[in-house]
Amino acid sequence: MLSDSVVDEIEALTPLAPLHQPHNLAAIRAIRSVRPRLPQVACFDTAFHRTQPAVAMRFALPRELGRQGIRRYGFHGISYEYVSRTLLKVTPELASARVIVAHLGNGASLCAMRGGLSVDTTMGFTALDGLVMGTRCGSIDPGVLLYLLQQKGLTAEDVQRLLYEQSGLLGVSGLSSDMRVLLDSDDPRADEAIELFAYRVAREAGALAASLGGVDAFVFTAGIGEGAASVRALIAERLAWLGVKIDAAANAAGEGVVSAPDSAVLLRVMHTDEELMIALHTIELLLAAAA
Repeated sequence: MLSDSVVDEIEALTPLAPLHQPHNLAAIRAIRSVRPRLPQVACFDTAFHRTQPAVAMRFALPRELGRQGIRRYGFHGISYEYVSRTLLKVTPELASARVIVAHLGNGASLCAMRGGLSVDTTMGFTALDGLVMGTRCGSIDPGVLLYLLQQKGLTAEDVQRLLYEQSGLLGVSGLSSDMRVLLDSDDPRADEAIELFAYRVAREAGALAASLGGVDAFVFTAGIGEGAASVRALIAERLAWLGVKIDAAANAAGEGVVSAPDSAVLLRVMHTDEELMIALHTIELLLAAAA
């Protein structure tokens, strides 16, 4: 349950997710001001990734910084938990399988799962890491940031705004952060942004395949993953080296299984429901408190 001290601790974590945390805290405080005795529950996007091995969480920084909490946390965990639970229900034969789930939306990441548990993911200390996103750049050489600060005269606030609000699909295309707009555009810059998005998903999927020692299934979810058949096809094409073969007709129709019969990797499209996952956790916690 959320006490004042817990809310203050959550606020201290705002630098890890500055696009999300202030809005969440504003809602918590608004409800507390109207219904101060109403129990509130916080569900953390990072919790699902606590099953990862230590090596997957570690940065190659001085150990003291690691002890201070600077490590890879991972995000989109609520979505991944929902997909993991649902996947094991609809495809029980994957109970111990090696699965990569692609949460592809305005925010985007991949998660490697074995037996339904997280073993690696593309986001790290903050929600900036990994894939190209709507307005976030994803992984970037830290030397670029030093160059912007030291040689170009940008302030820390300038760099934060650049990385979180002006980069990604928006920055590359110069048009929009919305994949639907880019897919409808005949501007070559839109094609370049889409190509980079798919390239980075496939590249990071290759890294997660190494973490898993192979891949048995690949799941597309979230707005782009569920709704953009052409983007799924581009990603699958780049994963052909893993034995991935997509069924063009099933993919275009948005069916649940979009892999070809002879594909070495099962390809699924699944809806995610983070709100339902939060509700389930809340009910479980309230029932436990009442017991």
